[in-house]
Parts: sequence; C-alpha cells; structure tokens
Amino acid sequence: MRNIYSAIACNLDQHVLQAALPLLEAEKIEAIEWSFDTLFKIKEVPEWFTQLLHAYSAEQRLIGHGVFFSLFSGKWSEAQTGWLEQLHNLCKTFHFDHITEHFGFMTGANFHTGAPMSIPFTPATLAIGRDRLARIYDACACPVGLENLAFSYTLEEVKRHGAFLEALLAPLNGFIILDLHNLYCQTHNFDLPVDALLALYPLDRVREIHISGGSWDQTAVQPEKMVRRDTHDDGVPAEVFQFLEYALPRCPNLKFVVLEQLGVGLRTEASRALFQADFLKMDEIVKACQLSKPATNTFLPQDLPVLGPVMEDIPLFEQQRQLSTILETCENYAQCLEQLSTSSLANTAWEVEQWHPAMLETALRIAQKWKSGF
Repeated sequence: MRNIYSAIACNLDQHVLQAALPLLEAEKIEAIEWSFDTLFKIKEVPEWFTQLLHAYSAEQRLIGHGVFFSLFSGKWSEAQTGWLEQLHNLCKTFHFDHITEHFGFMTGANFHTGAPMSIPFTPATLAIGRDRLARIYDACACPVGLENLAFSYTLEEVKRHGAFLEALLAPLNGFIILDLHNLYCQTHNFDLPVDALLALYPLDRVREIHISGGSWDQTAVQPEKMVRRDTHDDGVPAEVFQFLEYALPRCPNLKFVVLEQLGVGLRTEASRALFQADFLKMDEIVKACQLSKPATNTFLPQDLPVLGPVMEDIPLFEQQRQLSTILETCENYAQCLEQLSTSSLANTAWEVEQWHPAMLETALRIAQKWKSGF
C-alpha cells in the first residue's frame, strides 16, 4: 500500500496559520506546500515558522511552490536570476521533495506584480518553457512540475493545454500539479464535462493535486453567463470533491493532495471551521483511495539538462508587454477589443480574434486587480 499525503498550502499568513493550527496539533497535516517566493514583504521570518518548515523537511514532506518566476516571459530578467539564486540557497537549508511553478507569464511590469496569463502554444513558447524548466531543475536538483492554468481564452486552448504540458515536461521528465478547482473553472466556463477534460491530460504525470475554492463573476459583455474564478477565497465546492474522487485512481504516480486557501478568506471563525472541515473531508477521500502499486516515475531527468545561453524571444516579449498594458489600462471590454485588433497580437498565434468575450473581460479584471501586486 502506497501513501498519498494530505497537505495544506501553509505560508506565513496569520489567518492561514490560525485555521491550520488545530489540524497541526492533531497531527492531521502530513505535508506542507510552501510558496517560498512570497516572503519578499517580510523583513524577518519568525523562528517558529522556520522550525515548522524544518520539521516537515526532515520527513521529506516539504514541497515548494513558486508564484512569481514567470516561466514564459520572452525576455530574461535579473529578477528571474535572483529567483533561481534564492531557490538554490533555500535548497541548501531545506529538503524539498519537489518544486513547482505556475504555467504562463506574469502580466505585471515589476516582478511581484501582475497575474499569470496563458501564452500561445507554439514551438517558440515550448522552447522557452523547456529552457526555464531546465534552469529551475539546475537550481533545485529535485523533481520539477507545473500547475495547469485556471484561465483560458478559448475552448480550443483548454483542449490543447494537457498535450502542451506533456510536450513541455517530457524532456526533463517533469510532472503536473493537477489543480482540480482550475479544472472546475474550465468545465463551467467552457461547458466541458470533467471526464472529457481529464482525458486530455497525461495523468501519469500527475504527482500533486490541488483543491480549493473560488468565486463567480458576472460580465457586462455577457451578463447571462457567470464566469468561475480561481480566487482561493472560499470553501471547496462539492463538485471539486467529486472531481477528487474521480481523479485519484487515475493518477498512478500521485504523492500529495493539497488544500489551498488564501488568508483573506479565513478571517472569521466560520471560515476557519469550514477550512478544517474541507481538509478532513479531503483526507477522508484520500485515505479511501490509497494506491496499491508503487509509483513508476521518480520525475527525475534521465539525463541532466545542459544549460546554454538563456533563450529569449524579444518579439514575444513585446507582445506580452503590449497585452499586459492593454489589460491593465483599458476601461472596458469594447476598448480592450479595439486595442487588441490594432496591436501586434492581431492575426498572430495569439488568436485574439477568437477570444471568448466573457473571458477577455475577466482577463481585464484579473490584470487590473493584481497590477499593484498581491
């Protein structure tokens, strides 16, 4: 019998820690996922938090999750160099069982601003993604993975995401964080059944699963359609627990299942109690589906990556910068659509002409919400 470990995303946030404390005291939390690059606003990390990380590190139950690397940025930045240096140094202090990042590029002009957005699935973006993943592995020397995006502009993009992840991860033998709430967003926003969506993913590459909650948005351009957002500020929907029961036996190399919620959604006793109940329900589902066969993939590369000069694509970078500016400054959907149609993204692999109106308006809201940082 092989264990799957029930974990939480545990960062230095008083509301998250308040919600997690009873579970930690009861020794229910078997692993911790730490977003190691989110401490930039904190001058001094408390010793007790460091000791908590060391305790899970010593048991090989600490996993690292990056937020700000911006994997597909067309132009390399000094901030990315610093991110890799920080990761390399942290790996001298803590043992991470694996390291992950988000798919996409950050829209913000500065490193700790913006939101992760998708990119065209082209040979050029594939090459940049592979180059960046190899650099992450070089910094951490442990399995490296990527999280599937919650946000897409078109149904075609949703359908191609799993295959692109496979092509991206295969050379490094990387893995996928299968975020089930992200899939919940996709199933609702594009009217796609979850079994059909999961069939498009290489589930043998799933080493970690995320579950979380989110929120609903109503757009002006299509007021009859509610858009599901991955905002991590509410309890886990019943459908996501159903997705978990469905996905677990289909992921033969799964090792961790992680409950995520932001501190902003844990400020009341009721919300913290719901978080604890969600964790216990998640753990019950996980324990009911322990895998009998050993994992067949260590997710370590067969050949160590050879790093050459940093790969860049300046035309892609200029398109990304232009898209970011449009999303962060336009006042409404109509203005955004007009500017996109006359931008360098028009009639390109970005396929902006096909973007779903409600999703474009949602992208505008996401970018403007996070343009000043988290």
